[in-house]
Amino acid sequence: MQPPKWILGISAFYHDSAACLVKDGYIVAAAQEERFTRKKHDARFPVNAIRYCLKEGNVSLCELASLAFYDKPLVKFERLLETYLAFAPQGILSFLAAMPVWLKEKLLLKDLIKRELRAISADRSSLPPILFTEHHESHAASAFYPSPFEKAAVLCVDGVGEWATTSAWIGQGRSLTPLWEIAFPHSLGLLYSAFTYFTGFKVNSGEYKVMGLAPYGRPKYVRAIYDHLIDLKPDGTFRLNMDYFNYCTGLTMTNGKFDKLFDGPVRKPESPLTQREMDLARSVQEVTEEIMLRLSRTLQSETGMENLCLAGGVALNCVANGRILREGSFKRLWIQPAAGDAGGALGAALAAVHGYDQQPRAARSNDTDQMRGSYLGPSFSNEDIEVFLKAKGAPHLRLDDEELFARVADELAAEKVVGWFQGRMEFGPRALGGRSIIGDARSPKMQSVMNLKIKYRESFRPFAPSVLRESVSKYFSIDVDSPYMLLVAPVVEGRRTPISKAQADTLWGIDLLNVPKSDIPAVTHVDYSARIQTVHKETNPRYYRLIKAFETRTGHSVIVNTSFNVRGEPIVCTPEDAYRCFMRTEMDVLVLENCVLYRSEQTKLQEDSDWRKEFELD
Repeated sequence: MQPPKWILGISAFYHDSAACLVKDGYIVAAAQEERFTRKKHDARFPVNAIRYCLKEGNVSLCELASLAFYDKPLVKFERLLETYLAFAPQGILSFLAAMPVWLKEKLLLKDLIKRELRAISADRSSLPPILFTEHHESHAASAFYPSPFEKAAVLCVDGVGEWATTSAWIGQGRSLTPLWEIAFPHSLGLLYSAFTYFTGFKVNSGEYKVMGLAPYGRPKYVRAIYDHLIDLKPDGTFRLNMDYFNYCTGLTMTNGKFDKLFDGPVRKPESPLTQREMDLARSVQEVTEEIMLRLSRTLQSETGMENLCLAGGVALNCVANGRILREGSFKRLWIQPAAGDAGGALGAALAAVHGYDQQPRAARSNDTDQMRGSYLGPSFSNEDIEVFLKAKGAPHLRLDDEELFARVADELAAEKVVGWFQGRMEFGPRALGGRSIIGDARSPKMQSVMNLKIKYRESFRPFAPSVLRESVSKYFSIDVDSPYMLLVAPVVEGRRTPISKAQADTLWGIDLLNVPKSDIPAVTHVDYSARIQTVHKETNPRYYRLIKAFETRTGHSVIVNTSFNVRGEPIVCTPEDAYRCFMRTEMDVLVLENCVLYRSEQTKLQEDSDWRKEFELD
């Protein structure tokens, strides 16, 4: 019998560093470095994530068959040099700033990785061979290999890898075959990031805010985008007009011509949002959806495939994903839950397993993917948690399961906000019932309370529903699995609360924020949409049982789910992270596995309760 083959995948040095451990193609563990360092989007070498993965697999570095890195730095360096030469003499200052880092570290990345690994390994003489996959190959592998499909078309859309910004593939069995790509500087991801920057949010962090802001706006600037910024073909391919962008030569995304085209300068971060920003968000969102729809239809026409897999940062645009599902040509859609660069660690490992080593994929049914609900991070026992709580002097109860689910369901029904910490931490940007803050979706005040008193973030931001899979079509116009919160669908007509004529005549955009839209107002966005997580008892039985208990009490099988953190903070990883966040906010209840804490009973406050001193606003 062959010994198991362990492969470690790594992404690092741009944003969202991560590590993933795979055993004979089976995903054992995966985590982002930010969860351990508490620095959001941490780009440093993922030392802590690697240590966690090795510990979870009970394996050492010297036992690994190989280590796979998620892109090819020499090809990326070629792109940077060619870009600077193409735009010279513009960008000389940016070039001079970038070159020392490349010449000192990034061109010698293999040596840098070896140095970092030797610092981790007890046996410094024996390190695994290091493989390098292309960036979009990593994305494609992360999308196809864990999917439930034996064969599928694969579409990867992001900012930029080495050269590719959009790529199309065919996946069949263990093979991934590239079809075509769109190359830098023409990038849908960078177009969206340009509007993220222009509307005053952080690039590589605030894109989801633009998506959430879009329903408050009007598509006022769509024509200007098509006329001046992008030449979009019927098949979805495109070219950008670089006269309006600065990302090839400077340290900003846009320039003065962009300002003139869109009625003024860049919005200053944290300044009041105006209708202009809402209209800009709506406009770029509509353009993005149209491009994604055209690309997906072209890919289906070219391949004849029934299934589509998506990855890359743009695949986190769940509004566009929902339209592809409803209006596109594919019968089934699967999206990698860690679609951004963190998922590149997973993709690199799987590309090494199936592409380099030619190992077959595990047998699968058409219903089950290999991500195990994306619950691939650390977990903690009740005993570990009680040791921590006793050391903190934190009053708490430890309940058996039946009493726990009943009590928490009652607290939710009483409009309490609950921090819910259970099982393994999620891999990817979404909290999926492992590290979540939850509330009653029926409450008209819950959205405002969670935004302003718990998350301390912008009031316009919507919240997602967690709904039992078998009940999803009772609430939303969708009847497919959406376990990773990556599909948006409308609330069913019968549950909507129509806006009165007086409201329609006098209110627009952000003015509609506090007008109830349905009988589940806390998860119904201003346009009657919702970003849906279907909850499955096979992958998260405890979260399923909680919502089932809530349904028994209220008749509703849907609750509010948002990530367990405050603004600018990574999602909590440990009981200590969760307790600290609980004590710094106005959450009512904290549930750490079977241990329950009530805020009203906590007497020992944090010495420093101001999270703003610790986390930079995103």
